[in-house]
Amino acid sequence: MTRSGWLPRLALVAAVALAAAGCGIRGTSVPVDAGGAPSRVSCKAPARDSETAAPGGVQVSVYLVCSSTLAQVERSVPRPKGTSAAATRLAAARALLAELRRQPSPAEDGAGFSSAVPEDLRVSGPRAGDPAEALRLSIRPEDLPSFALAQLVCTYGAAPALGRTHAAVLGGPGKDAPHRYDCSADVLANPDIAQNAGWGDPLAAEG
Repeated sequence: MTRSGWLPRLALVAAVALAAAGCGIRGTSVPVDAGGAPSRVSCKAPARDSETAAPGGVQVSVYLVCSSTLAQVERSVPRPKGTSAAATRLAAARALLAELRRQPSPAEDGAGFSSAVPEDLRVSGPRAGDPAEALRLSIRPEDLPSFALAQLVCTYGAAPALGRTHAAVLGGPGKDAPHRYDCSADVLANPDIAQNAGWGDPLAAEG
């Protein structure tokens, strides 16, 4: 074969070899560091700790954050007391908020639970013109972290002392009317999307 004949054939063989390598036909012996394996948490609520249970308290469910979703854990809080239904309701709301504000127990932390609710958040009862079931927060609901708002709504919505309505009527410290926030399956699965999609139905003020 002449020199002019084997040069094109050599070029063809080289091109085929390069294409095969580019398509992953041949592996590489060079190690690749892809980083550590992602950590896994159980998101399984630990058994209730009888030593930390409130004396004469009642069992309640609160929603904590775990793996970018909300999950339910059981807590014991003091039995709400008040001289009226409204006072008892507010006492229950404050007890639940206190549970959401405090750090998870070591067992809860080990299972992957955390809370996004600000430690300085406070709750008060309805003001004149608000629906009777409304609660006023010291921070506007729309200004709270999305996970914190979802925790509040779903915890309040699951509370027997608050009517177990699967929703919460919340307002802020200003004059804006309170809104109704529903604790749906979508909220539990993805609280961030739920709020950003325009979560919360406005309610007309009562005369």
